[in-house]
Amino acid sequence: MIGIIGGTGFYDPHFLSEQEKVTIETAYGDCQVFIGRVGRKKTVFLPRHGPEHRIPPHRVNYRGNISALKLAGAERIISINSVGSLHKGLAPGGVVVPHDFIDLTRGRPSTFYDDETVHVDLSRSYCEEVRAALIGCAKAHFKEVHEKGVYVCTEGPRFETPAEVRMLQLLGGDVVGMVGLPEAVLAREAGLCYASISSIVNYACGITENPLTIKELKEAVSANLGSMKKAVACAVSKIPEKRGCSCKQAPEEARV
Repeated sequence: MIGIIGGTGFYDPHFLSEQEKVTIETAYGDCQVFIGRVGRKKTVFLPRHGPEHRIPPHRVNYRGNISALKLAGAERIISINSVGSLHKGLAPGGVVVPHDFIDLTRGRPSTFYDDETVHVDLSRSYCEEVRAALIGCAKAHFKEVHEKGVYVCTEGPRFETPAEVRMLQLLGGDVVGMVGLPEAVLAREAGLCYASISSIVNYACGITENPLTIKELKEAVSANLGSMKKAVACAVSKIPEKRGCSCKQAPEEARV
């Protein structure tokens, strides 16, 4: 089963056929998911911010969401999110499939292992098999696709300052968002494949002289939505049935 986490603008589960709304009880609270099919593949969809986007980035129940997807039977996860560009060469309207990340969040529960010492390997920060499917399908539906990028995750919910954006550039970041972490780490701890497709919706503060507006962001998300749905549906069909990656690390290999 494939899991899809929908981000800003991507809330509607109706791209699933034979869909059913299900509430899943986890150790971190109840989570609502939609189980159905994309093509012939059984798929579970979870809107990250809730069906009406009422949950801000710093209050998302990341542990509950990943737990719910695993309990629903998902082994692979596609994460959809919106990002700001840290470079003029990454223009709004395009998409990036990150290959690495920098986690600058604070105050979010970031691990399932609070009571034991477990170190998961993140040499490959995102699943290469899921990334390959996303890259190929994104190229078929978007004019500008960036096959690599370093995703910087900040706490939010505010946007970053120009000084902070300059810092993120110096750190090697390419795009900045507020939801990719600890999601990616939790998925790896849970032994799930995880990769992200990020819609570039604006330039980060200070990249241009124009101030950021929510109107601009919403318009960019809306403009990309149709192509994003097609690319994600395509990727679901292209992800190999058999996992040949290293994401499913045995817990005993990571324990100290």
